Amino acid sequence: MKTQTKKISIATCLWFNKNAEEAAKFYAATFPNSRVTAVNRSPSDYPNGKAGDVLTVEFTVLGQPFVGLNGGPE
Repeated sequence: MKTQTKKISIATCLWFNKNAEEAAKFYAATFPNSRVTAVNRSPSDYPNGKAGDVLTVEFTVLGQPFVGLNGGPE
């Protein structure tokens, strides 16, 4: 019987105070095999922000996936 294994991908989540997109762009420009893969924005206003604010940024640094979360200073 042949056993198949699935490759599991884990992305480290980094917490930022409103500058996740800028940080991801910096890392992508600084290290090889790095890029910003997605910028996810709020579709509507919310208690601490407005529509269009960056909520999360998906990026790769040296081939490793990361998520940047604009979580605020709390």
